[in-house]
Amino acid sequence: MTTNFKIRTSRILGLIVLGIASLSFISDSAYENEIKEWHKEREEALKTENGWLNLAGLFWLEEGKNSFGGDGKNKIVFPADRSPASLGEFIVEKGQITLEAKPEAEIYNNDQLVTKLTIFPYDKPIVLKHKSLRWFIIKRGDKFAVRLKDLESPFLKEFKGIETYPVSEDWKVKAKFEPTEGRKIPIIDITGRLDQQDSPGVLVFNIKGKEYRLDALKSGEGFFILFGDKTNKKETYGSGRFLYTKKLDADGYTDLDFNRAINPPCAFTPYATCPLPPKQNILAVAVTAGEKNYGHH
Repeated sequence: MTTNFKIRTSRILGLIVLGIASLSFISDSAYENEIKEWHKEREEALKTENGWLNLAGLFWLEEGKNSFGGDGKNKIVFPADRSPASLGEFIVEKGQITLEAKPEAEIYNNDQLVTKLTIFPYDKPIVLKHKSLRWFIIKRGDKFAVRLKDLESPFLKEFKGIETYPVSEDWKVKAKFEPTEGRKIPIIDITGRLDQQDSPGVLVFNIKGKEYRLDALKSGEGFFILFGDKTNKKETYGSGRFLYTKKLDADGYTDLDFNRAINPPCAFTPYATCPLPPKQNILAVAVTAGEKNYGHH
């Protein structure tokens, strides 16, 4: 009878252990599926009209008249196979930018045909279109540029997805927020422009028992992190990656989920103006999680 009891007890304990292991497997699988679904949505977003894969040009404007169109004699040359020889002019005058279109140009703002329109300053970017082309004004420091998109861009057609590291919950780490009220940090973009940006604090965390720190920028209720690591220029994009976090919990912690580390726009197009990680955000560790280098730029 004692022997039978021991056998039954052993079986019950075995089933409990098996059940715990099964729950752990389900939990791991649920997390992996969550990351994969998020990344699928991320790739789909890159392909939309507001994504980065359709960028087709970045043209810096000069004070005065800036002619544009498909002819190489223009100051701003749009793709010749997408644009007539002349579409019109961008006129820059003391911080105001006006578009004057050729009568036959067929440029639209939403569904309205444009002949003359002030396109900067604006409450929100005015997106103009001609056939598959879309463009709007961006400002970087004291300079203005035309950002051009092509809904039939070869970058868009060539896109086959982004390779990632295997999902591992080990790379989802708790980070303590240390506020640094009023602090600014220098952020340089790939054009060499320096900008002093507000950094509300530092995220402090551990990887394999060693402490690391990342200066954070504000993004909604959470943070935006520019970081580099030992995988850059090897398996990941050379100048680092981006990471977004959710808001802090009641104890002042947030998750740094490196499985959600993404390539900057410059990995997909030469026409983006990406910020670079500050030197203090270059981690002395290989972060083998998140997106690998897309390989274009």
